[in-house]
Amino acid sequence: MDISVVVPLFNEEESLPELTAWIDRVMQAHNFSYEVWMVDDGSTDNSWNVVQELAAANPNLKGIKFQRNYGKSPALYEGFKYATGEVVITMDADLQDSPDEIPELRRMIVEDGFDVVSGWKQKRHDPIGKTLPSKFFNAVTRKVSGIHLHDFNCGLKSYRLNVVKSIEVYGDMHRHMPLLAKWAGFKNIGEKVVEHRARKYGYSKFGLSRLVTGFLDLMSLMFVGKFGKRPMHLFGTLGTLMFVIGLSSVLYIGGKKLYYLANNFPKELVTQNPWFYIALTCMVLGTTLFVTGFLAELVVRSSSDRNHYLVETVLTAAGKEKKAVEF
Repeated sequence: MDISVVVPLFNEEESLPELTAWIDRVMQAHNFSYEVWMVDDGSTDNSWNVVQELAAANPNLKGIKFQRNYGKSPALYEGFKYATGEVVITMDADLQDSPDEIPELRRMIVEDGFDVVSGWKQKRHDPIGKTLPSKFFNAVTRKVSGIHLHDFNCGLKSYRLNVVKSIEVYGDMHRHMPLLAKWAGFKNIGEKVVEHRARKYGYSKFGLSRLVTGFLDLMSLMFVGKFGKRPMHLFGTLGTLMFVIGLSSVLYIGGKKLYYLANNFPKELVTQNPWFYIALTCMVLGTTLFVTGFLAELVVRSSSDRNHYLVETVLTAAGKEKKAVEF
């Protein structure tokens, strides 16, 4: 199969018929074999019924329905799990991403040899309250990650199949998919200017809070990428350093006290020296960090699959439903 399109959606019943028809026109025009995975992230409107109706009329359309709202990253994770196309395209369901970009996104993977191609909404149809924070976020992410992309948060991206099968998307990490791919060893990451269309139906599901959570996720990802498999290297090093500083200070204060006693110098209580308490605090912090690293190592070695979501139904070709446990 040439292309798998993964579309996470939440309360997008109005846009789905137009989106699926548009995708089908593009695929037919370029003679691509394809599948579309619609992942309903616990919609409270009529979205799932619309998906079922569309799937009954189009054998290339398939669906996954969550029992409740988990978020965009879990939706992408489940879509990636079932995708089988040589190239995997992700796009939003709100019609702000144009399916006309799909052929070129695929060509850059197949012919140019990119592992990941990220869309760049160079001209955005969003209020300044969203565009300015987004620019700031992207600038910081470029600096921290070392990946020179203009728009990390663009939902329109293409991936080589083995990329999506090799990365683990959880939490709100969908904003950092190129970085996840880089940590997995896929470093050939490209960018394409894509059309950003004004929202036709509904309203945005994301607010300014994603700016804060985006930075927190980035810091978490950088930590996991560097120390996720060896947390003791970080916590153990910091803990040992803090403990050595504290112990050295205590030994110095104690040695100074003994020297004063031996030479009958005016004596001062050790507990009257503020550095004594600073030294004890360093020793306590050092011990705490070391134990944290030790416990983190135990967790890493015994952790099970963290991506466990309650998938209620999987909609296969021609609208045929199967319970997830049957797969």
